[in-house]
Amino acid sequence: MGRSRGGLTTKIHLLTDGTGRPVKLLLTGGQTADCTQAVPLLKGQQANAVLADKGYDTDAIVRFIRRCMKAKAVIPPKKNRLVQRRYNKEIYKERNLIERAFNKLKHWRRIATRYDRVDAHFLACIAIAAVAIWT
Repeated sequence: MGRSRGGLTTKIHLLTDGTGRPVKLLLTGGQTADCTQAVPLLKGQQANAVLADKGYDTDAIVRFIRRCMKAKAVIPPKKNRLVQRRYNKEIYKERNLIERAFNKLKHWRRIATRYDRVDAHFLACIAIAAVAIWT
């Protein structure tokens, strides 16, 4: 559990397949930046394209996707980026699958309200919900 402006919080970092089913997840404190967990999530994965939001717009992540995964990075650039990268807006529309996967997880009240105070228990509940989404 981490501390952020809103108090004690937790972030779920989720990797989904092309149909929006959870494949891999990590749990960090609320103060942890999203971009720090991208490479651990993507290691060992294969894809034609990797879709992510602006929070994952770093040169290191884009380089990892292009060089190591041999995939297309579909990540919109941050507004403060000096050199704005181009990205495929049509493919980016498919990112709603990730948002819908989070929505399915949040339908589980125990996950949405974070009843568990122990990270291992909370992660186990998320894993159980992910298995249920797969079935």
